[in-house]
Amino acid sequence: IIQFDIYKMNNRTNKNFLTTLLSLVVVVLILSAAAIVRDGRIFGFNLRDGGATEHDRHGVQASSAALTAKNDTLTVMPDGAIVVNTRLLAKDVQGYGGQVPLRIHIDKGGVVDSIEAEPNAESPDFFNHASSLFGKWQGKTVDEAMAEEVDAVTGATFSSRAIIANMKRGLAYAKRYAELDKESKADYFASDAAGSADGLGAYASAMGWTLGGFVALLVAMLGAIVPLFVNNRRWHYVQLALNVVVLGLWTGTFLSYTLLMRLFSGGINIATFGTLAAPFVMVWVAMLYPLIGRPGHYCANMCPFGSAQELAGKLTRRKLRLSPRLNRALNMFRNVLWGVLMVLMLTSTWTAWMDYELFTAFLFTSASTWVIVLAVLFLVLSVWVPRPYCRFVCPTGSLFRS
Repeated sequence: IIQFDIYKMNNRTNKNFLTTLLSLVVVVLILSAAAIVRDGRIFGFNLRDGGATEHDRHGVQASSAALTAKNDTLTVMPDGAIVVNTRLLAKDVQGYGGQVPLRIHIDKGGVVDSIEAEPNAESPDFFNHASSLFGKWQGKTVDEAMAEEVDAVTGATFSSRAIIANMKRGLAYAKRYAELDKESKADYFASDAAGSADGLGAYASAMGWTLGGFVALLVAMLGAIVPLFVNNRRWHYVQLALNVVVLGLWTGTFLSYTLLMRLFSGGINIATFGTLAAPFVMVWVAMLYPLIGRPGHYCANMCPFGSAQELAGKLTRRKLRLSPRLNRALNMFRNVLWGVLMVLMLTSTWTAWMDYELFTAFLFTSASTWVIVLAVLFLVLSVWVPRPYCRFVCPTGSLFRS
C-alpha cells in the first residue's frame, strides 16, 4: 500500500510538471508570435525584408527632400546641410520597446536644426515624454551639443537613455564627417556606417548600469531567493515595501506585456544588460519558478503593484465577502478579457493596450491620467478586497497562469 501511494504521488508530480512545462511552452510561443507579428523580429533577429517602414507608430515620416548624396547613415542636402540617421550607428542601443533611431538635422553652419524620431516600438506616452529632451540639443553647434550633459527623464528612463545614446553616436559621426576634406568625405560615403562608428559604443555599454539599476537588481534578487528559504512575515512586509518603493516608484521595474515584447523582440546585449538585469530576473522567476513548484512566486513576492495592494489590505481586518457566484463571474471576466487581448495582440489589431496596464501608474510623470485613476481605485478597493486587480483583471498574471 505504501509503495502504491508513493507511486501515485510520483505520478501526480510528473503530471503536474509536464502540465507546467506545457504552459511555459505556450507562453513562449505566444510571446514569440506576438513579437514577430508586431515587430518582425525575435530576440534581435530581423525576419522582415526591406528594413523599417516609412511611418512609425507615431506617424513620423522620413524626409522626402531632394538629396545630392547619401549613404545609409548620412545625407547631404542641396544647401549643404546634413542629416544623420542613427539606425546603424546605434543598432546596439535599446529603449523599452527596442531600437530608438533618430534623424539629426544639422544646418550648413554646423548647428543642430531639428531632431526627428525614426520608426520605433516605444510606448507613445513614454516616448513623447522622453522626446522633450530634443530641446537640449536643438539650436546648439555640434560641439556644444556633444558637451551638453543631459540626464534621463524621470518616468521614461528607458526611452530617454536610448535617445541620449543615439544623439551621442549621431553627433560624433557628424563631427567626424565635418573634419574631413572633400576627398575623404567621398570615401566616407563608401564606408560602412556601422564600422565608422567603432569606438562610439562605450557610452551605450556603460549607460545601462545606474544606481537605480543596481538597487533594483538587488531587490529583485531578494524577492527571488529569500522567500525560498525564509518564511517570515516581517521580512515579507519589508520585501513588499521595497518592491513598491524601489521597483515601482523609483525605477519603474515590473513585468508587463510591453517589457516582455521588448525582451522577445530585441533580446539582450551587452549595452542593455545593465538596464534589463532586474527585469530579466523577474521574467526568469515568473516563467521558470512554476517548474520547481513555486507558481505565482513573482506575483506574491516581486510585483510592485501586487505588493502595493497587499500592503493596502493590511490597513483593516474587515473584508468584503464575495459570493461564489460573483467570484466565478469575475474569474470568467478575467479569462475572457485575456483571450480578447491575446487575439488583438496576435493579430496586431490593437497592440496599444499593452501601454496601459496599471503597472505604468508607477511612472506617474508620463502615465495617462485614467491609468493613474484606475490604479488608485484598485488600491482603495484592495483595502477591503484582497488583491482585486491581481485576481480579477491582470493580463500579465493571466499569461503566466495559461
